[in-house]
This record gives sequence, structure tokens and C-alpha cells, in this order.
Amino acid sequence: MIKKLTDRIYYMPHKEDTDRPSLGVICGNKYSLVVDSGNSPKHAKEFLTELDALDIPPLKYLAITHYHWDHIFGIKEMGLVTIANHNTIEKLEEIKKLKWDDVSLVEHVNEGRFSDFTIECIKKEITDRYNFEIGELDITYENSIKIDLGGLTCIIKSIGGDHTNDASMIYIPEEKVLFLGDCIYGGMYKGVYGYTKEKLFPMIDEILDCDADHYIVSHENIFDKEGITDLLKQLKTAGEIVGEDLSNEEAIKRFSDKYNRVPSEDESFYMKCFADVNGVMLKQ
Repeated sequence: MIKKLTDRIYYMPHKEDTDRPSLGVICGNKYSLVVDSGNSPKHAKEFLTELDALDIPPLKYLAITHYHWDHIFGIKEMGLVTIANHNTIEKLEEIKKLKWDDVSLVEHVNEGRFSDFTIECIKKEITDRYNFEIGELDITYENSIKIDLGGLTCIIKSIGGDHTNDASMIYIPEEKVLFLGDCIYGGMYKGVYGYTKEKLFPMIDEILDCDADHYIVSHENIFDKEGITDLLKQLKTAGEIVGEDLSNEEAIKRFSDKYNRVPSEDESFYMKCFADVNGVMLKQ
């Protein structure tokens, strides 16, 4: 169900059982822009159907936050002028070469391309997988691009981070809203999930430099300023405590000594993410 975030911005919340990310729509005086296309044509169609019931300016643009399947599989169904980071092109072309029949889905898992959970989600979301097509990008940018919707500006900017090399955020200064896609999540390093200070810390600075009241992360509930600041502080503290260490146990001890308390479950997890990736980097 569509929810109203501000006078000019609506969103459809994420759905965990089939890994649907949150989708958004930003409404200017002349045009509207959609954030992410959903994880299937069905997801995109449901979103568009609900938007039809709203009194908003015509949809013109679609901004993609990154290339992962759950954000791009509805591009064709959306049928809008599609904008993405220039690094998205190569990844999108690679995915478009894949087949989606049952045998191919098994191969994707065996080759480590997708997880079992992802494949189950794709099966549930896309029934006609033999005729499935993703769609095309129309506009790409390297660092950032501004879209004037009429009285409302969308700043689509490369944000970096560990999750993907094409991660982008969409900032609407007039409404103080920031769409972050999946950029706050870790990435995969030789099969190991985690973070690096080199990629995470500059991204955190970029996020906190934006004057926003609402932060939309694709697979989370809406964050306010205090909530996102607390989360990013936990991530940065974890990276600082771990440093170049490979031992999560040693990091937990340092944390306890410094803050005179045991780290929370989330804080321990974040420290493990940094330590694990440090181990991967050491082997390279």
C-alpha cells in the first residue's frame, strides 16, 4: 500500500518475504519521478496501479539506485525515462544475458550468482520467466545529475560504499528526503560479507552532509535524522575499533574497554564484518 511521506513524496514499503525493496515517487509541479523499478514486472505494476489512484503530475522519470535484481526487474513494466549511474550499464547488460528457466535458476545458485532465497523470490514474483525482459537505461551519469520536476529538484548522485560500485542516492532538498537504496549495506569480498573503512567512511560523510529529515533505505523502515545518525555512528565506530585487526574477539575486548560496556548484537556484527573483510584483503 502506498504511504505518504511528505506533501510531495510517497512510497510503497519493502516486503521481506519476496525481498521487495521500498519504491518511491517524487512529485513536482510538472512531472513525477519514480525511485527504483521493483523486483518484478508484477511489483512494478502494483506500484503503478496504486499511483493511478493519486492526484499527482504525470510520471516521466525512473531513477535506479543500483543494479541488483530487486531494483531493476521492473524497468520495462515502468516504461519511463530511466536514469542510472554509468557503472550500472555493464552490470545490467550482464544480467540481461542470463536465462530464467528452472534449469538456469539452479545453475545461477551453483555458480554463486544468486542465493537460494533470491531464486525462490524470483520464482514467486515472476511466473512467466520465459518471456521476461528487464528493459533499458535511457540516461546515465558519472558523478551526479539534477532533474527539475517543476518546483522540486531531484539530485541523483553516486554515493559509493561497499554494497555496489554503482550505488546512488536521490536527494530532494526542498522536502528534506534522502533515498539511499541499499548503500548502507556491506558488500561481498571473495564470498565474505562485510565493510571497508575506505569505502564506508566517505559514504557516511556524504549522507550526513545532506540536510534531511527522512531517510529511505530499501529494505528497512523509514529512518529519521536521529535514527540514521545512530546507525551510521555504529558502523563507523565498528570500523575504527577493528582497525586493521583480523580478530573480532580482540575488537570486542577493545570496545568493552573503551566504552565500559559489552557491545550490542548489531555492534558485534558490524565489527565482525570489518574483521572478516580484513582477513580477505590480507590473503590477496
